[in-house]
Amino acid sequence: MRLKRREDWRQLFIVFTYLALLASMVLVEECRNVLFLIAACQFSFFVQTVTHNVLHGALFESKGLNRAFRFVLSFCGLFPVSSVIPSHNIVHHHFDDDGQPDWASPSHARFKWNLLNLLHFPNIIGPITFAGINRWAMVKGRGDYRRQSLAESVFAFGLTGLLLAYDFWTVLFFVVVPQLWGARWFLRVNLIQHDGCDIQSEFNHSRNFGSRLLNWFSVNAGFHTAHHNQPGLHWTDLRASHEKDVAPKMQPELLQRSLLGYLAKTYLFTFSRPTQWTPPPPLPVDAGSPPNGVAPGGFAAPALSRAETASEAF
Repeated sequence: MRLKRREDWRQLFIVFTYLALLASMVLVEECRNVLFLIAACQFSFFVQTVTHNVLHGALFESKGLNRAFRFVLSFCGLFPVSSVIPSHNIVHHHFDDDGQPDWASPSHARFKWNLLNLLHFPNIIGPITFAGINRWAMVKGRGDYRRQSLAESVFAFGLTGLLLAYDFWTVLFFVVVPQLWGARWFLRVNLIQHDGCDIQSEFNHSRNFGSRLLNWFSVNAGFHTAHHNQPGLHWTDLRASHEKDVAPKMQPELLQRSLLGYLAKTYLFTFSRPTQWTPPPPLPVDAGSPPNGVAPGGFAAPALSRAETASEAF
């Protein structure tokens, strides 16, 4: 089990700490309390940052281990993690500069009270994203993706189902709740990091968070501008890239010290949303029989770029 980068032990630590918390709550009655549940929910979110990273760059030298690890991550978040490639690596990283709408664009949320945008964002972009993934998956030549995604779904939902059969109420509250918590909050990150930013700008398209504690556990997910500008850059290099290449050219207010402070300021103590908000672009309209390379609904899938995924695809 050889890692490509020695520093990636931290990503394994985060994942297995989360799994240990879940196992403790299922197997040890004394661990079924609010403190363990909060810790599990928090680590569930951190696991999603690991999922994001390993779908950009493979963790292990072994292709088989990388595929197996995707099954583990799929159980952690209760969704097939290979879907991150079309939804995030390909579509989101292009924003809308290729003529296709970003399925996770903050502009899909239109509540005047900004707190409602944060709370309901997964409910808004979830159906849009899953519909987009399904259209992308139907493109000719995506059979490997469909098989991998199906296998991940069967493993994630099958294992969760077996656990529910073992102890329904315990697993529902102490496993399923953390699974959904991390996945849904990671969807909200799209709103938090991009709402009110200028996606046409080279350096002002993303909001960044500089807390060293946050970035230790989120494996530098706070340096989002550097990641968007260089998607294949390893997470250990993001801070240096941010300080050297991004910070001198970025609007200073797009670097926030505290994520919790920003959430409180933006969603609790402020009614309206950040500036530069624009309505969403129109979604693709279902059409007739698509030509080769175009999925139903008229979605022309971009090519899978090595620079954007840097992992062994499927």
